[in-house]
Amino acid sequence: MASTIAAQKPDDSEYEIIEGGSESALATGTSPWMNSATLKLRHRIGRGPFGDVWLATHHQSTEDYDEHHEVAIKMLHPIKEDQRKVVVDKFEDLFSKCQGVESVCLLRGVSSISGRICIIMKFYEGCVGDKMARLRGGKLSLPDVLRYGVDLVTGILELHSKGFLILNLKPSNFLLSDNDKAILGDVGVPYLLLSIPLPSSDMTVRLGTPNYMAPEQWQPEVRGPMSFETDSWGFGCSVVEMLTGVQPWCGKSADEIYNLVVRKQEKSSIPSGIPPPLENLLRGCFMYDLRSRPSMTDILHVLKSLQDSEEEEVWRGIDSREIRKSSAALGYTEWFLSKDQLRVGDTVRSRKPANSFKHENMDVPEGTVVGLERDTDPDEFALVKVHGVHDPLRVHVSVLERVTNGLASGDWVRLKDGEDKRHSLVGVIHSIDRDGNVAVGFIGLPTLWKGTSSQLQMAKGYSVGQFVKIKANVVIPRFKWMRKGRGIWATGRISKVLPNGCLEVEFPGVLPFGKEHGSSCLADPAEVEVVDFNTCEGVVKKYQHLEDFHWAVRPLLIAMGLLTAMKLGLFVGKKAGRSKDGKQRDGSGGQGGDCQIVDGQDSGKSKWLVFSV
Repeated sequence: MASTIAAQKPDDSEYEIIEGGSESALATGTSPWMNSATLKLRHRIGRGPFGDVWLATHHQSTEDYDEHHEVAIKMLHPIKEDQRKVVVDKFEDLFSKCQGVESVCLLRGVSSISGRICIIMKFYEGCVGDKMARLRGGKLSLPDVLRYGVDLVTGILELHSKGFLILNLKPSNFLLSDNDKAILGDVGVPYLLLSIPLPSSDMTVRLGTPNYMAPEQWQPEVRGPMSFETDSWGFGCSVVEMLTGVQPWCGKSADEIYNLVVRKQEKSSIPSGIPPPLENLLRGCFMYDLRSRPSMTDILHVLKSLQDSEEEEVWRGIDSREIRKSSAALGYTEWFLSKDQLRVGDTVRSRKPANSFKHENMDVPEGTVVGLERDTDPDEFALVKVHGVHDPLRVHVSVLERVTNGLASGDWVRLKDGEDKRHSLVGVIHSIDRDGNVAVGFIGLPTLWKGTSSQLQMAKGYSVGQFVKIKANVVIPRFKWMRKGRGIWATGRISKVLPNGCLEVEFPGVLPFGKEHGSSCLADPAEVEVVDFNTCEGVVKKYQHLEDFHWAVRPLLIAMGLLTAMKLGLFVGKKAGRSKDGKQRDGSGGQGGDCQIVDGQDSGKSKWLVFSV
């Protein structure tokens, strides 16, 4: 492929004149640094959202040898000078940890050419995307997809174990070795550029290729955090493309994809006719909440199981984990529940429903696991010893959550030391191990915050359906918030709780007039308070909260009041008219007419009415 490309005469725009001077200021103290004078760019072979890919020659010369090697260079888009050293330092850490990693492209080093950071790596002859383009229909067979998938997930797990996210998984980044083995070609360039100011306004709010990006990648500090399961979404998109030959959201612009994936929460179409376990896996990869997606370990398990099986009957038996209705009603996926396996001695309690801060029932307020029945029962039950109960309770493990130092996954917490104002002080726990090490999602942080349980305290939680408003002591909230008349903060209803605790709030009590009033707002949980009838003081406050339920409440009450007033007016008018008519008849009774009153002979007797005939 290299010789073919070199023989072609590309367009002049594919060439760039490069000065060979090295930039020693950046090279100081960085072991993977390569002198740019030893690199000779030949021509551009690819373009991406983060820069261009060039075919180049690396010249190494000493007294003993003189060698030239073909290399691929990822030339990143220009970065501000004060941030370039930060990126190079990140790459040095990546370089030192990725040496000898299986199924990951070989990194040669880093350099700077014409003020642009260049990542030098081994040149591979082709990629999965190129192979698909040469095939009829542009798609791969299922055995090839499974084989390449196992290779790639192995490399992804290696990088994840070292703390790196990929964030740009796609077939064009899946390189092929000489023995047709899939190699991970992108070693996490978006992760290297995380929190680095970039020249493009689009790149400041999203990191990745739009067609393969998870919802939290578009605005990681707002809709995040990004975690290892973020790569599960990109891998799922890549598998769908390899099976169908069609790129996810093909033909859509970045704005259209954002509207579909983030706002409407639509998912990529899953091809029919694939093994049920693979279909179930792909559906899990496209869950909106990253906590509900399968981990790379789960993905590798399913792919290897399918690779070892050949008949559909065997496919149906793979990974068919059943969850009792009691746990399914809580709203958790099997992938979420599989991430934390209980052990004997763990402290547990009844699991909260998904996206809820309180328990619907407390069958197990708190207890200790004294036995597990995994070997004898495929449904996995645990024996839990509860204080005050003589015999251990036999409970399905999916309705239990492990508690460490009083905290469990999904709990709302607050940082005790709240000096950093760049991120929210209130967040949601994503994981906590048995040693008390926690990972928490906070607004303002693109990735999970790592610390210990001693740095946190329990915080008030929020759930969908609650009404909230900005606290009185908040002058300028983190996000734009709607106001009512006279500048008073409006009260809204929570429609969604994001994994980092960010609240999406709608305003049913505000008339949807115009674009601004028709949209929802985001809220920092540290800046809002719950509003309900119990906390509203006085009749006026309670009535105002009643108006928050729907903008039509006030017009409806006004209309009902007017209707009642009209009916009351008509009723009073009729009564007054009848009374007046009666008085007029009484006053004109003795002045002739058809009826005369005749006094009786005895004054004590009743009067007689005499009618003329």
